[in-house]
Amino acid sequence: MSAEELAGMSLSRLAEAYASRDLSPVDVVKDVIAHSEAVNASINALFSFRSDDAIASARQSEARWKAKAALGPLDGVPMTVKDSVAMVGWPYFHGIGANRSLPPSNYDSPPAIALHAAGAVIFAKTTMPDCGLMASGISSLHGVTRNPWGLAWNTGGSSAGAGASLAAGAGFVSVGTDIAGSVRLPAAHCGLASLKPTHGRIPHLPADTMRMAGPMGRRVDDIARLMTVLTRQDERDTWSFPADGTRYHERLGRDVKGLKIGLLTDMGFGAKPEAAVRDAVEEAGKLLAGAGAIVEPFVSPLGYDAYAPIDLFLQVRGYLEYSSLPPHTDGDRDINPYVREWCLGGARRSGADLYEALGQIGKMKAALLAAFEGWDYVIAPTLPVVNFPAEEPGVSRQNPLEHTLFTAMFNQTCQPASTVCTAFDARHLPIGIQIIGHRFDDLGVLQMTKVLEELRPVTMDWPFQPRA
Repeated sequence: MSAEELAGMSLSRLAEAYASRDLSPVDVVKDVIAHSEAVNASINALFSFRSDDAIASARQSEARWKAKAALGPLDGVPMTVKDSVAMVGWPYFHGIGANRSLPPSNYDSPPAIALHAAGAVIFAKTTMPDCGLMASGISSLHGVTRNPWGLAWNTGGSSAGAGASLAAGAGFVSVGTDIAGSVRLPAAHCGLASLKPTHGRIPHLPADTMRMAGPMGRRVDDIARLMTVLTRQDERDTWSFPADGTRYHERLGRDVKGLKIGLLTDMGFGAKPEAAVRDAVEEAGKLLAGAGAIVEPFVSPLGYDAYAPIDLFLQVRGYLEYSSLPPHTDGDRDINPYVREWCLGGARRSGADLYEALGQIGKMKAALLAAFEGWDYVIAPTLPVVNFPAEEPGVSRQNPLEHTLFTAMFNQTCQPASTVCTAFDARHLPIGIQIIGHRFDDLGVLQMTKVLEELRPVTMDWPFQPRA
């Protein structure tokens, strides 16, 4: 089986092949690593390859499959995790060149613990921009991560390497993290399915009021399998709540008839969607209406710049991380200049400024959650543009995160929000649609994402050989 044929398999088919012994986890892992190393030369999405460790883990998985004692839906699955997911003995650089000499992590984050317990085979980590504070694939440590759908184009961020590597067939699924759209944005740029879960559904460290971990993959079924594994309680994350035992990948079927779905194409402030993006959202609404849903316009209650206080909070957060870096020169190899200049602005903010911003965020949350009353789900753009050049920090150099307005709001409301590709633009670059649900309805959001995946009129001709 070729690397492309293998990458084209779903995790369900892969598990069946392992169970029937038509495929060996050892052979699969070896083939995936070989393909990943080959495509990484052009996309620069992966680092810290651990081939020997991965093959050893695959041998253990193979023995379990032979004994009919597989650990779960990810046993023997070759996959990756983001730079910002701590694992014992692995580097934790957070995308920052100044951290390149730091010792390996001495603790496992909750996602790492869950993956190890499930028998997943982690063979590399994925790249990210400095501090995770750019929705772009550029990093002072890792360099430029490129989109395999077109190497001149951006991957989005901050889970940049996860987006690019999965689209290129390097692994089956990956764990990203999301603070303002960092799972959904690269998924949209790279044609993937992803989910930012309800805050607390997937524990992560350090515990955080905005950031959470989330699954990324080429199919909704695949990210649902990863979701099944990642949802577990961890007392170290004080925001996490008890797992309810939901096996997401077994419950994706959904009839949308009678569901009331809002169609959001204007946040009430900031950039308006490009024509191709707006058209994709409206076409997704028509698909759902054709399946029996009640689809009507959703009017945003945010008639002011609701992102500004979020940007202030993240700027202060970035300044604190910048101030704690190891001794460095402030050169471009130690920290990205866009991130550095933006973070330094945090030094000019007072405690009163920060407290006022938190109050404004609270009012925005209340208004947006109130507007969701009476709706089952809302669909929206994942981002207002289709893409931008690979070397750019964002749509704007002055405010690299301002194009996250359609995603960042839902980190604040803690609602589950997914992304799935339903269209391509004239350049054959993917366009992602965002599906937002009520808090705790992660299963429902995945079900709706699956519905759109099945209804979409496009074929995903994955760039398993990256395209110029």
